[in-house]
Amino acid sequence: MRENEGGLNHDDEDDDTNHVIEKEGLTCIAILGIKDIIRPEVPGAVDQCRKAGVRVRMVTGDNKVTAKAIAKECNLVGNKEGEGQYTVLEGKEFYEIVGGLKKNDKDEEEVVNKEVFDQIRKELCVLARSRPEDKYLLVTGLRQCGDVVAVTGDGTNDAPALKKADVGFAMGITGTDVAKNAADIILLDDNFASIVQACMWGRNIYDNIRRFLQFQLTVNVVALVSAFIGACILKESPLQPIQLLWVNLIMDSLASLALATEPPVKDKLLAREP
Repeated sequence: MRENEGGLNHDDEDDDTNHVIEKEGLTCIAILGIKDIIRPEVPGAVDQCRKAGVRVRMVTGDNKVTAKAIAKECNLVGNKEGEGQYTVLEGKEFYEIVGGLKKNDKDEEEVVNKEVFDQIRKELCVLARSRPEDKYLLVTGLRQCGDVVAVTGDGTNDAPALKKADVGFAMGITGTDVAKNAADIILLDDNFASIVQACMWGRNIYDNIRRFLQFQLTVNVVALVSAFIGACILKESPLQPIQLLWVNLIMDSLASLALATEPPVKDKLLAREP
């Protein structure tokens, strides 16, 4: 840079794209800040996940300060200071503490320092400045500890973690094709609250199947006991084969319609551990 006689700085290399900057006499008119708006339903969805026994962790490429501020808005961390030592970590620091991954005797990937990872696992809420290998390490370690892991992501860097997780959620609007191909479920509205809906419907389907199987087992046991006792006492079954077929046909069709199509009750399904 050089200074001319008028007191203005100019770039010697490219005079066509110079920006004139005055040294003094400037007046600050305004200071603007850019902020990513949090969807209003996200904090409530995080609270619902917490009540349902689902632990939510934020893994982001933002810096530590920004990530912690967003986590507070989403109710991931408390608004007061004094969280644990590993509540908020940076990706590089996390990788160095844990020691990375290694192959075991079964040629499976596992965390090098599992004891330290288990301590981090209990406290970690935010992982800032994360790299693809940091996300992959976190998912691998959680699965190694016996946790069922679901991962959400929209970028190409999220693909390894999405594929490694038990369930991968990809964003349908902003997500890349690589992320969508690596995921198991695609969210059409890119909304975190949709994950809560998926969890609710998954539990509802599971409960409906349990109800149907309980009904089937009860009816079949009663039919078999009746046929056995009747054959022993009356020397013949009270239910003929054709009658048994009709009973099975009726109870299979009507029971499946009655029990398998029961709609979910949100407060009831999301108020218990998985």
